[in-house]
Amino acid sequence: MKKIKEFLFVVVVLVIAGALVHFIYTNTSTRPSRELAKRMAELSPRGGPPETIDGLRQAIALYEDQIERHVREAAQTGVYYKILATRLADRNLHNDALMALERAIYYNTEDAAIYYMTGVSAGHVGRSIVGFTVDAERERERYFNLAEKSYLRALEIDITYARPMYGLAVLYVFELDRPEDAIAQLERYLQVQSSDINAMFLLARAFFMTKDLSRASEVYLRIADRTKHKEVKEQALELRDQIQGMLYD
Repeated sequence: MKKIKEFLFVVVVLVIAGALVHFIYTNTSTRPSRELAKRMAELSPRGGPPETIDGLRQAIALYEDQIERHVREAAQTGVYYKILATRLADRNLHNDALMALERAIYYNTEDAAIYYMTGVSAGHVGRSIVGFTVDAERERERYFNLAEKSYLRALEIDITYARPMYGLAVLYVFELDRPEDAIAQLERYLQVQSSDINAMFLLARAFFMTKDLSRASEVYLRIADRTKHKEVKEQALELRDQIQGMLYD
């Protein structure tokens, strides 16, 4: 008999809880309030709402503004860290910029620009490590790895974002000796930024590194045809002539 009474008590509690939730959904004045009531009910330790309707209303009134203010402040804090990182990087303070960028990512994990900036600063820091400690080479690798992952994360968020493509290409050509990977990124990049002469020079260099001299020669000719600067045209043609000489030796 005692177990039957306990069972009935649980049933009554569940029915009352359901009625309270239904009342809140149908009587709160705005959709955000209804959604907040639902979230509060779901997150309650026992899976139900506060014991009284008035208690729930008071809780919403007390905390809804605070929650929204906290969300706004957190978002703004992320923006401030991003601005701080930009200012630091502009002054070549890339170690400090990385610390600010780590905090910016903490507040906004889906901002492709923050990851791109992280890649740039990590690359600069890696190149700055010249051997003051016995672990210098390991440190360089760590920062170059951070740069690569950051650029790739930026592209994961926004596949059309051109800057990380170019950043990866620079990293692959000059730091990681992976010209094939650089070529893939540069070809994608030049589909978006077809007039970027610097990217074309980098692509020609990558082809040269892979010993694809014919394609390197073609890129130098393309540069000469597209540039409006006499010095750049002469440089491209000179490099093309050098490669042509290698092809026929």
